[in-house]
Amino acid sequence: MTKFLQRWRKTNLIVLLLVILSWSLSTVWWTPVSWAALPAGNAITDGKSLLQYALPIDNQPVRQLQASLEDIATQLRANRRWGAMSSDLSKASTVLNDRVKELLASVPPSRQPQAQALIADLKTGIASLRESVDAKDKNQIWEGRAKLLNLVGQLEEFMVQRFPFEVPPEYSNLPQLKGRATVEMTTNKGNITLVVDGYSAPVTAGNFVDLVQRGFYNGLEFIRQEDSYVLQIGDPPGPEQGFIDPKTGKYRAIPLEVLAKGDPAPTYGITLEDAGRYRDQPVLPFSAYGTVAMARPEFEPNGGSSQFFFFLFEPELTPAGRNLLDGRYTVFGYVTEGKEVLEKLKAGDKVESAKVVQGIDNLVEPQAA
Repeated sequence: MTKFLQRWRKTNLIVLLLVILSWSLSTVWWTPVSWAALPAGNAITDGKSLLQYALPIDNQPVRQLQASLEDIATQLRANRRWGAMSSDLSKASTVLNDRVKELLASVPPSRQPQAQALIADLKTGIASLRESVDAKDKNQIWEGRAKLLNLVGQLEEFMVQRFPFEVPPEYSNLPQLKGRATVEMTTNKGNITLVVDGYSAPVTAGNFVDLVQRGFYNGLEFIRQEDSYVLQIGDPPGPEQGFIDPKTGKYRAIPLEVLAKGDPAPTYGITLEDAGRYRDQPVLPFSAYGTVAMARPEFEPNGGSSQFFFFLFEPELTPAGRNLLDGRYTVFGYVTEGKEVLEKLKAGDKVESAKVVQGIDNLVEPQAA
């Protein structure tokens, strides 16, 4: 530890804060390596929004619609700029009224009736939200914006026409999630809902959903060091670590799996830094409170199994575009409900039960080796 501190003594404040973070991550076998500065920017810190942008679709009007509604939150935080909010709503209305054909062009014919119904609901919701803006009712604006973004998310999901890539055949012996799934966890402190993303990390997400289905996490205790920014779970009682597949009697090893922006498929078995991709950013970054990621032994990129962690995001420790986790650990989802529960959970608290409530049909069972 002394040599470690000496090596980093002359670095700037951001890096020193990240060193503190690295100490708290020792329970997820994480050791800091050389720091690669990424381009600065305004990171998206909402898990639902990150999941929407991660969908494998290419429809500019729906992205413009989403961005206009998201910007309302920025204006609310910036001294309630009512004029800017009205402008955002006008942009959203323009998309819904003038670019319907473009919106529907990405939706398969079988889903177009549902998509048209969503567009009608969005138009009604925009009109209602405009009334709230005119009345300067902040609470109603927050609620109305959230409802509209949920509708936009449903519309975007209708636009996904197929799974976007083939998983390498060497991982066919592992469960895969060809889409998304929603998992509800009941803990002794309350309930947590998380969405796991097989479009970005099908092997990691598939392994997790499979273990949830097996009841693997039921009754397990959380691990969290004092002042830690990581809440971890996933080792069964006893001397064994990870998941031992009862069919093979062997440790189920899960590869590091990172989908970088602009790539057609994930990179497997190597960190983005080790691949020389210092400036590339993952589609699913560590920028939201409640980021869900796979733990692994520090020198074994393909050594993950059942342990995962919730990252308790702190903007001061992970400023936009500058952190030591992106590209080094597999993010496979985000907490969408129950973030206040994460704040309460400590070492010794338990998952009473976990179940897949949506998307189990997307789970592909492993093929025989």
